[in-house]
Amino acid sequence: MKAMVQIGNIKVGGANPLLLIAGPCVIENYDKTFEIASYLKKLTEKLEIPFVFKASYDKANRTSINSFRGPGLKDGLAILRQIRASLDIPVLSDVHAINEVEPAAEVLDIIQIPAFLCRQTDLILAVSRTQKPINIKKGQFLAPGDIQNITEKATSTGNRKITITERGSMFGYNNLVVDFRSIKIIQESTGFPVIFDATHSVQLPGGSGIVSGGQREFAPILAKAAVAAGADGVFIEVYPDPDTARCDGPNSLRMDQLEPFLSTLKTIRGIIQKEYI
Repeated sequence: MKAMVQIGNIKVGGANPLLLIAGPCVIENYDKTFEIASYLKKLTEKLEIPFVFKASYDKANRTSINSFRGPGLKDGLAILRQIRASLDIPVLSDVHAINEVEPAAEVLDIIQIPAFLCRQTDLILAVSRTQKPINIKKGQFLAPGDIQNITEKATSTGNRKITITERGSMFGYNNLVVDFRSIKIIQESTGFPVIFDATHSVQLPGGSGIVSGGQREFAPILAKAAVAAGADGVFIEVYPDPDTARCDGPNSLRMDQLEPFLSTLKTIRGIIQKEYI
């Protein structure tokens, strides 16, 4: 049986239900963020899918200096705190520097290590020492087996509340490819659950010059394949109208098209779960 991690009342991995981590790429303002979180909560309750809300308070790795980054640490965490309390949902965001870790840990249920920073030892140790659940995104530049070195850094602090997110590997210029063998490789080499990032896996990094491009039409296809391959959860970025989103619109999914897609993922997961009964 695969490893299981407890995140509040949610159990991830093993024979447990598929976890959904979803939300907008970045916090634009309170009202829009609340709208998305509220919609996702109602939908996941209807479908009986465990849900963690994701939104970044600062996108520190945008392609251009002129790109929108979000409200920043203080204001962004304040918005996530409000949403967490008013909707009674767990929240996730990513940290980019050690000085962000302590205030983030006071608000977030899961602290995320961004893909580009997954080998930053001091940052991983600082996040792990909070003893909060951690979601480590695999860098696009790493082979799946390399993740074991990263999880060993995290577990050296005694923290074993870890999930790993696969989001594809660089393949030539401005393109990513997903090797679905990586899900099993990471699960077996680290002993931790694996989340599949369906929307960042269809991103075209820097593919539109000063912004990243994306092919959102392929995200559902990859997500279904990942769940069939044994992924313990799916990470997707969503927006009411992705073409108007201020970050990652080309690879985000429309909220009003999620229900049949998530229902299909749940059905696939149900079939896969029988392996662990």
